[in-house]
Amino acid sequence: MVKKYFEHVGSFLRPQELLEAREAFARGDLSEQELKAVEDKCIRELVDQQLDAGLEKVTDGEFRRSYWHLDFFWGFGGIEHVQAAEGYHFHDETTRPDSALLTGKISGDNHPFVEAYQFLKEYVDTKGGSAEAKYTIPAPAQLYFELIRDAEHVAQLKAIYPDFEDLRRAIQAAYLQVINDLVAAGLKTLQVDDCTWGTLVDNQFLTAWGAAGGQTAEDVRKELGSIFLTLNNDVYQNVPEGLQVNTHVCRGNYHSTWASSGGYESVAADLFGKEKVTSYFLEFDTERSGGFAPLAEIGDHKVAVLGLITSKNAELEDKAAIIARIREAADYLPLDRLWLSTQCGFASTEEGNILTEADQWKKLALVKEIIDEVWTD
Repeated sequence: MVKKYFEHVGSFLRPQELLEAREAFARGDLSEQELKAVEDKCIRELVDQQLDAGLEKVTDGEFRRSYWHLDFFWGFGGIEHVQAAEGYHFHDETTRPDSALLTGKISGDNHPFVEAYQFLKEYVDTKGGSAEAKYTIPAPAQLYFELIRDAEHVAQLKAIYPDFEDLRRAIQAAYLQVINDLVAAGLKTLQVDDCTWGTLVDNQFLTAWGAAGGQTAEDVRKELGSIFLTLNNDVYQNVPEGLQVNTHVCRGNYHSTWASSGGYESVAADLFGKEKVTSYFLEFDTERSGGFAPLAEIGDHKVAVLGLITSKNAELEDKAAIIARIREAADYLPLDRLWLSTQCGFASTEEGNILTEADQWKKLALVKEIIDEVWTD
């Protein structure tokens, strides 16, 4: 059985000091070294706050990133930071149009996230406790999804990798290079964030995606689902021995808005039955995520971390209602293979969700209070 820890999905609201420093850097009023010094300071303070809150696996809050995923892609060789024709459309809001464009062969050499992790781990280790520094990166499938987001991206992809199998091997090699470097730096727990499965549950999105090629929603789901699973497992089943790989699946988290809707039923067989991960951090904070029945597909010894506490607003959930939902989920997966967290991070992008720093700590305190009540020895 997987040992369970009090941990957060990953991202935290950026402190005002950090936001102002990033703005000054963008204007050219702050050097890269000066920005890094501010990031270092804010990360140390965040680690201290996480430890004070009782978190047993801590992150750097993704404070060195603008996005939960794009900064990682920009760290690969062969991928450039570009502006797409438009941002992604969320409910009532559109993201900034930043994107990642393939411009050459993909390489994972000297990825900047390795140095960033080293800083986090070294500081956590100085605290002398048992807390572990975990790290978050986007899924291989998420990289592929970004590289096919529009016609320009697809054209570039096909020009550089006309054979999908060559692309597949390149993504695998680049990811495993970074992961091996992270493990060499001391990483024990890798969380892989993945919105692709959250996209595949949304029939409206899939219908629009397939319209140009005359495909039905189910055709698109089957085709992309097979690709996503293949790309992810190419990496997950080949990581260094002893590394715990967890995945986090959500339906979009941008400035308290969301991107897709749908229950897990249509992807459960692949996601829960075949993906080679240890734990699933799953969005379950609203009815858009559907019911718990698909949890029955989760393979032996794996854990489902129920994202029943929302990170999108400040309102604290009713503890009794959350415990009742946990009991409901236990009808499909035993309680000892269930756990609790927020449904997502508090700031998947530097804009952050619409709540305060004090609010995010109250949310995490509620998570811990419920864990202590439901899963007491």
